[in-house]
Amino acid sequence: MDARTPLQVGDVIDQFVIQEKLHLGGMATLWGVKQRDDQGQESGPLLIMKVPRIKGGQDPATIVGFEVEQMVMPMLRGPHVPRFIARGDFTSQPYIVMEQIPGESLRPRLDQAPLPIDDVAQIGHKVAFALHELHKQHLVHLDVKPSNIMFRPTGEAVLVDFGLSRHDKLPDLLEEEFNLPMGTGPYMSPEQVQFVRHDPRSDLFALGVMLYHLTTGERPFGQPNTVAGLRKRLYTEPIPPRQIRPDTPPWLQEVILHCLEVQPDRRYQTAAQLASDLQNPKQIQLTERADKTGTAGKLTTMRRWFAAMGADPRNTASASEQVEHSPTILAAVDTRGATPELQHKLLATVRRILQIEPGARLACISVMKTHRVGMDKLTDRHGNSLHVKQLVDLKHWARPLEQALALDDQRLTFHVLEAPDAAQAIVEFANKNQVDHIVMGARGASAIRRYLGSVSAQVVAEAECSVTVVRV
Repeated sequence: MDARTPLQVGDVIDQFVIQEKLHLGGMATLWGVKQRDDQGQESGPLLIMKVPRIKGGQDPATIVGFEVEQMVMPMLRGPHVPRFIARGDFTSQPYIVMEQIPGESLRPRLDQAPLPIDDVAQIGHKVAFALHELHKQHLVHLDVKPSNIMFRPTGEAVLVDFGLSRHDKLPDLLEEEFNLPMGTGPYMSPEQVQFVRHDPRSDLFALGVMLYHLTTGERPFGQPNTVAGLRKRLYTEPIPPRQIRPDTPPWLQEVILHCLEVQPDRRYQTAAQLASDLQNPKQIQLTERADKTGTAGKLTTMRRWFAAMGADPRNTASASEQVEHSPTILAAVDTRGATPELQHKLLATVRRILQIEPGARLACISVMKTHRVGMDKLTDRHGNSLHVKQLVDLKHWARPLEQALALDDQRLTFHVLEAPDAAQAIVEFANKNQVDHIVMGARGASAIRRYLGSVSAQVVAEAECSVTVVRV
């Protein structure tokens, strides 16, 4: 079929039969299609066929963006992207066929903003989790906004529309062919305005804009449609969310303004770190961001304007390099059962890892065993909380690391998990917080351990990340 021929319901393109028109956008049309088998019978679920709207060759950005998406989608895997099915060439009929994600995008929730704080945190956590998975696959999305986010019935956030994306392992056609900022005005990061397209922290800035809007009902930088308007975010500050919505908790303002820092080095370094904070707000170290009630004065803004006008964007790491340079390390510490020798060796091992990984974040956890059935003892004979006591012991274990490596509260967190199964609790925590490396001790062998299996062996078998087991 000729690419210039208007498509209609019933048309057959390769092995796909068009069923219905689902959406007509400015850049592409979405059709519902069914796949035909070798006997010519339609089978399987309804799929999405995305067809670019090519207006007589007058819109090269549409063509190039669609080429980018055709290259990128087959490279991506996992629940946070639509499953790629097929693609068609521009010589006949360009298209991309992918799985259909049921439901609407996040866009209608903007009309309901401001949302409840718990909803904002939950949405932010799911999107940050998905972004980290994409960044690990060498991709920077560069167009994170509510209309490009959907959710599976199982809860995972799904990113769609990769026409502006950059993949570390593929040619960047948009950078090669255009010299204007590429993105959606309200969500573009300062470095995107300066033509930097490879920094994954740009996606965290866009997510910060989205969290600000969902929290306050307003956009932090308005809706600029000129380059001059976009450049204002290089030197002006958004109004603190708590000034617009007084019931915004300080920790959420801290998170949002942390994402919206002008310099990428001052933002969260990975989406996993952002996801962890949104899931564990009590662990967030509050800074002056949390207390801000206004924006900078005219003199400060003028100084920033002069600095921004003469500044060139720094060379920054690619998506995969940024993730690699800022891993999350989990130290599982048995504060009660491990010998002093094992605790000391575990401490030395974690210290060596952090010296090799200066950008790492360390999560220290300890498991407080509970019973599956019956009442648990929550206090000692003096009435003191056992949970608090275990937390104090965990912090005491980590104190030499804090002092030797000058770890601040942005890079060091503590968690006491209450669970009947220590190994399962460690693995679940690691998966939920996208931990890159677990370090834990293994106590000496015994007949019972050989029969029932050890905690460390179960963690090694079930964890989705690297595991280092320390023995004495």
